[in-house]
Amino acid sequence: MTDAKPLRADARRNRDALIAKARELFAGGCFDLRFDDFAKLAGVGTGTLYRHFPTRQALAEAVYHEELAAMCARGRELQARLPADEALEAFLRGFVAHLRSNEGLARTLATLMAAGAGTPAEGAEALGRVIDDLLAAAVSAGTVRADVGSGAVMMALHGICAAYDHTAGWADADGVMTLVLAGLRVQPAA
Repeated sequence: MTDAKPLRADARRNRDALIAKARELFAGGCFDLRFDDFAKLAGVGTGTLYRHFPTRQALAEAVYHEELAAMCARGRELQARLPADEALEAFLRGFVAHLRSNEGLARTLATLMAAGAGTPAEGAEALGRVIDDLLAAAVSAGTVRADVGSGAVMMALHGICAAYDHTAGWADADGVMTLVLAGLRVQPAA
């Protein structure tokens, strides 16, 4: 959610408190709360909640947007300090580990990515650009195939997000990333 004008300091604190509490609750898998309960738990009034986030989806999108921005920043940081193939692997495995430790976020991401509109779509594009950059660097380094793009990698990540409620989903997530990474690597000539 992008506001037309800057928020006053107290309004910014209230908005940040709502997002922080929602992130905490989503990460804990707490989805059955009444929407108004987010305000109480964040220590703000319900009017403040509705002024910043008129719906649960708007609040979830704000959490999603901030989490994805942090993940994208992490991808750029990894690319700046690691060899290309290591940066790609660290980013993808880190993404999955983050989702695993924040199962509620995985559930939120899967729901919002399936909706495919507004902020989630923009966030997916930002994530795709970071993955494109990581892949391009690894292709230039000669460690990753040039014929697989970020769309395929994003599809694998989306599948992992969608499998959050499968009993063995998280146990298999690292294996899925191992397969994806093995499929991306340039194979030595026979």
